[in-house]
Amino acid sequence: MERLIKIGKIKPRKASEIKNSRIGIGFEKLDRKVFNPEKAYDKLAMIGAKWVRIQSGWERTEQEKGVYDFEWLDSIVDNLLERGLVPWINLAYGNGLYDDDAAKVFGAVGCPPVKSEEAKKGWADYITALAAHMKGRISYYEVWNEPDGEWCWKHGPNGKEYGQFVVDTSVALKKGDSSAKVIGGAICMAKPLDFAYDAFSVGMGEHIDAISFHEYVIDETVVFRHVKALRGLCNRFNPNIEIIQGESGSQSRSDGRGAMRKGAWTPHKQAKQLLRHLMADLMTEVKFTSYFSCMDMIEALNGTVGDLVSYLDYGYFGVLGADFDAQGRSVGNYTPKPSYYALQTISAIFSEDVQKADLPIIRWPEVSDRLFGFDCDDPSIVEGGFKCENGSAAFVYWNSTNLMTTDFESTVTFYTAGLPDKIRLVDLMDGTVYELPESILESKGEGKYAIHNIPIKDYPMALLFGDFKEINI
Repeated sequence: MERLIKIGKIKPRKASEIKNSRIGIGFEKLDRKVFNPEKAYDKLAMIGAKWVRIQSGWERTEQEKGVYDFEWLDSIVDNLLERGLVPWINLAYGNGLYDDDAAKVFGAVGCPPVKSEEAKKGWADYITALAAHMKGRISYYEVWNEPDGEWCWKHGPNGKEYGQFVVDTSVALKKGDSSAKVIGGAICMAKPLDFAYDAFSVGMGEHIDAISFHEYVIDETVVFRHVKALRGLCNRFNPNIEIIQGESGSQSRSDGRGAMRKGAWTPHKQAKQLLRHLMADLMTEVKFTSYFSCMDMIEALNGTVGDLVSYLDYGYFGVLGADFDAQGRSVGNYTPKPSYYALQTISAIFSEDVQKADLPIIRWPEVSDRLFGFDCDDPSIVEGGFKCENGSAAFVYWNSTNLMTTDFESTVTFYTAGLPDKIRLVDLMDGTVYELPESILESKGEGKYAIHNIPIKDYPMALLFGDFKEINI
């Protein structure tokens, strides 16, 4: 990077300064009171991500049959809205008032109300009341969480059972708010089509507006084929269904619990993974993508009521770091990690009228004195283009090497034609913006350029063409 000319940084933007974005973040588990949202709201808003996933917390809301106390949820929703964020609600989990098994599980996680008519009616009444109460504030509701995983459907995942659950929940939602958008899925397994197909087979497709999926994988490029497969499945039942990436993330420590555990994670590797996964998502058709999560917190998926140790399973997925008290609650200063600033950078750049686009730019390996050889031409290189209405453009690229080994850096050469003349390079890790010296940027005349031997790393960099985004000089 020392050959480049540093000219400033991408200007961060608060959520209230952004009208439209496809980038979101998780703010889950407040149904189980695992962290203090009051300490997180402002830091969350400063990221610039727009969509915020929260959980409805049936058990926390209805502690006496037929009596709903939405005060705690109102506070969360209103605080997010006041800061320009767009909350969407994941409808979860069960309620021990209607299910003896749910009463034994911390937070009633993974105990869907499908075992009795009383439980089904209790759920439907709650959902209708919730939708009516949130009308005008919440538009999107996601039905349950990871129903294809036994930790979230503890009596055994069943696609057809879940599909009927979605149908019934959708009817209840629409009764409370006819304009509510219903999200099915939240599927998490590596082979999601069987489960989703079974759910569609009982009529789910006629009752949902979108389907969501979770993507906890080390290779972010699998999202390309997963989204295409989901699109093909949706088209068979309802081609108007949108696709949402509802959870994707990694840990910042190697001793965390939950998805992606045991890897040689560090805060820097977490930031790389965030950039790679979210940029890959933005290269697909997903309506929006949500990073998990805002906060380091306990996993709390398999806890037993009265057995504290059973849910002291710490996860380090947050872009904000936390300590933990004796009850497992996230405490401390909620300190930003490198992933926080990486997310802040891409939230500022890839918002408003930015659309994915094919651009007239091609990678063409040349001799690279930096390498005493040739530019990198690995098949693992990922590339994607974006454009704005003013004609400016961005081209994002990285080498999708194994994050768990060494850092990767090499060079690549690009040729462009017909793109705006103002060309800069942005390091998406920290938002630093560079001009390209004449030794790298060669004009071929009439809007044609060669960009020789610029850096490529194992996380996304972005070439900006024209006035793509505001820069602090």
